[in-house]
Amino acid sequence: MKGRDILKSMVSAGQAAGEAPAVSVSQKPAGAVRAMNLSLNRLNDEAAAAKVLRDALASGDKVVELDPDLIENSFIQDRIPVELDPELEKLKTAIEESGQQVPILVRPHPTKVNCYQSVFGHRRRRVAKLLGRRVKAIVREMTDEEVILAQGQENGPRVDLSFIERALFARRMHEHGFDRDTIAKALSVDKPEISRLLQVADAVKPELILAVGPAFKVGRPRWLAFADGLKDTDAAKRVDKELTSAEFAKADSNARFERLWKALAGRSEKKTNAVQVLRGQKGLPLASIERGTRGTKITVTSEPFAAFLSDKLADLVAAFEREKI
Repeated sequence: MKGRDILKSMVSAGQAAGEAPAVSVSQKPAGAVRAMNLSLNRLNDEAAAAKVLRDALASGDKVVELDPDLIENSFIQDRIPVELDPELEKLKTAIEESGQQVPILVRPHPTKVNCYQSVFGHRRRRVAKLLGRRVKAIVREMTDEEVILAQGQENGPRVDLSFIERALFARRMHEHGFDRDTIAKALSVDKPEISRLLQVADAVKPELILAVGPAFKVGRPRWLAFADGLKDTDAAKRVDKELTSAEFAKADSNARFERLWKALAGRSEKKTNAVQVLRGQKGLPLASIERGTRGTKITVTSEPFAAFLSDKLADLVAAFEREKI
């Protein structure tokens, strides 16, 4: 349940109990708003923890403590790893201060004895490993399909995947053999959206997607346009060149996409056109001839010379035909 839904249910419950309806108040200062947001976030985390525990108890699961080194990543990754993950640092601080509130979900490893495979909760597992602690987990027998559906359900009410993460996740599921109905359920979208996700994931190389990162500020329209732009060979070469630049490596995920977007839309530097200036005996310019890739342009800057050319054009054409044709 999201924070705003929790707050709404609390208000509804209060009114049902006979409390006076809320009255309008003046706008709160920024500090108060931030404090309320933090409170709602805590409510959200507590609600998520309670839901996981309720579901575990209802299904007969137990929360156990495992060595994080015995847990491998899911067979299909839904998130794109980033070098600097601010959410990981926030979670690390929270677990250091209050302990792990929400257990992760794992399944027995399909091929390895006494090992496990993560379904969701990879950040909590990483934090436990960083802190040298065991990680609280629910161990459940699950099929491959149940794993990807659980991953999608866990991402829905919490932090949504970015568009490109969803596209890459859809591609990985498709390559693993899942049909579009299953992929649609895992991502909670309809089939047309799955087609768009796969369209982008097929056109943009996985290596490029991983290099950019999740790019949370970049939505479907720009990724679709970017994928379409890569069909141009020259544009794709410019993008590949930008991928190796030092500036690209230093940028964050959203800025990396912006650099590739500009490289995709950019044009090759125009060659300087050769310009020949025609001058009279006194050195005064009469005309200029500019030769470029799209043709040659003659600009007459002397009015008397322009009149002279106009009178002689027929003779010049005849002379040209005699000599060149």
